[in-house]
Amino acid sequence: MEFQKDNSFITGRLKSVNYAVKGALKLLTTEHSIMVQFSLGILVTIAGFYFGISTTEWLFQTLAIGFVMSIEGLNTAVEKIADFIHPTYHEKIGFIKDIAAGAVFFAGITAIIIGLIIYVPLIF
Repeated sequence: MEFQKDNSFITGRLKSVNYAVKGALKLLTTEHSIMVQFSLGILVTIAGFYFGISTTEWLFQTLAIGFVMSIEGLNTAVEKIADFIHPTYHEKIGFIKDIAAGAVFFAGITAIIIGLIIYVPLIF
């Protein structure tokens, strides 16, 4: 059976959303790094309600959580593709995977800085 693109606007978008939800659930249920990031997102969301952060702080916090989880998802996709293409260790594949992990590192550091800016004044 051949793949047929759904050219209908409504059903095509619904199928796209369905694929996106399936992908998000696969990430959340199979990848430990996303599980950790999701758990941290839940914790800072609880902290936001506890400390009564402002609307602007909520915007930055939500953006940071989404940013980290999105980059983590892209990193996972890069790793899966790289492992599929070259299952054994290869120096160039390792280099590519390190760069993708570095992107997650930058996103994580950014999220930590945002969290510190929001919560340090509220805690101390």
